[in-house]
Amino acid sequence: MRILYLEDDVTDAELVQERLNSDGIVCQITRVETRAAFAASLREGGIDLILADYSLPSFDGLSALKVAQKEWPHVPFIFLSGTLGEELAVEALKSGATDYVSKTLLSRLAPSVQRALREARERAELSRAEQALRRSESYLAEGQRLSHTGSFGWNVLSGEIYWSRETFRIFECEPSSRITIERILERTHPEDRSALQRLIERVARERKAFDLEHRLLMPDGSIKYLRVVAHPSTDEFGTLEFVGVVTDVTERKRAEEIRVAERTRIARELHDTLLQSFHGLMLLFRVAYEHLPSRPLEAKQALDRALECAEGALVEGRDAVQDLRLSTAVGLAQALTTFGEELAALDTDARMARAPTFRVLTEGTPQQLHPMVREEICRIALEALRNAFRHAQARQIEVEIIYSDLLLQVRIRDDGKGIDPAILSRSGSAGHWGLVGMRERAIKIDAKLDIRSQRGAGTEVELSLPSSVSEPP
Repeated sequence: MRILYLEDDVTDAELVQERLNSDGIVCQITRVETRAAFAASLREGGIDLILADYSLPSFDGLSALKVAQKEWPHVPFIFLSGTLGEELAVEALKSGATDYVSKTLLSRLAPSVQRALREARERAELSRAEQALRRSESYLAEGQRLSHTGSFGWNVLSGEIYWSRETFRIFECEPSSRITIERILERTHPEDRSALQRLIERVARERKAFDLEHRLLMPDGSIKYLRVVAHPSTDEFGTLEFVGVVTDVTERKRAEEIRVAERTRIARELHDTLLQSFHGLMLLFRVAYEHLPSRPLEAKQALDRALECAEGALVEGRDAVQDLRLSTAVGLAQALTTFGEELAALDTDARMARAPTFRVLTEGTPQQLHPMVREEICRIALEALRNAFRHAQARQIEVEIIYSDLLLQVRIRDDGKGIDPAILSRSGSAGHWGLVGMRERAIKIDAKLDIRSQRGAGTEVELSLPSSVSEPP
């Protein structure tokens, strides 16, 4: 054990060393008698205990105590003095000293040192436990925040409800406010209120676990979807309590709504395009059949038109399959890279030639996007990429994603033949709704869509929207 001893008398220091050794305390004592030497020893570290005389010619014990508390507050500090009266001893203890021992009663020194070291160890263990608890609570709070999951307790007899900080955030209530069943019902969506009331009454009566989803109507008129899971327990007095979690599943619900809406759109397009194409094929086949064998030329013309129709149906079918397989949850850059690579492979198969070079560039720090916004951006970009691969006759196609504090921009460029100005002016050619759909999707997410093209100089599609609009809920 290393002891720092503030003492100007060498003989006293030797006596202390002998006394501690004789009492079974193996130690190394470093004696200092000035402020500079005391501070230097503290800076070296590794001190287990500090002993100090109360009064020295150039330094005093109380000043040393203040220095030690500032540098090493966890190190025990014992006054060892022959002149320390009762009043001064009390003052020293009030100032933060661990103990005081008179030089005339060195027999008390070893027990005092052992007690001081034991208390220091206990304080250190308590401090570590408290730090671990705070760290655990911090991790739990951060985990709840990241997963949008809060915890709660409900004492059925008293009606008291306890919420974690994340639960208060989900309900958008002040952490200092008192939470009651009535207040929860007030925040519940009116269409779900009576069902929640009946559930509360039933589980309180039957003492059964529950798992439900319901909506909240927030003060700003927005709607949140919650999943609440809890199980019953009893305390040492037999009082019924429910302990559970509240998860904000709004993002998941919105994503499900987007997927359902997109599948509905695809089903409608399949009916309006692909199935109509097959119906046209059947008519053309029937015409060709009726012209054979007497009118072979008309039959051949009908079959030629049928082949053109079949090629169009094949493209529409591939587009529908790609739309169904589309995954936008992987991130914007990765999703667009996958789209482009698939289109390049299809382009190579269709033309039996080398596809345009394709790359995706990202500038700035990628941001997490609202699921609906991410979905619409990907759909707009996919349509632009389809046009570039199929119609531009380009040598190079490039996607650029730019993240900034104010804007999110997505640009799709090609060096192909450009778009006919007449087609651009009326947002597409007859019977094709790609450009119209792109503009409608941009309006849906409050984005600006610009399409710039010149004959022989390529096309650039630029989508811009404020960063605040694209942020997750």
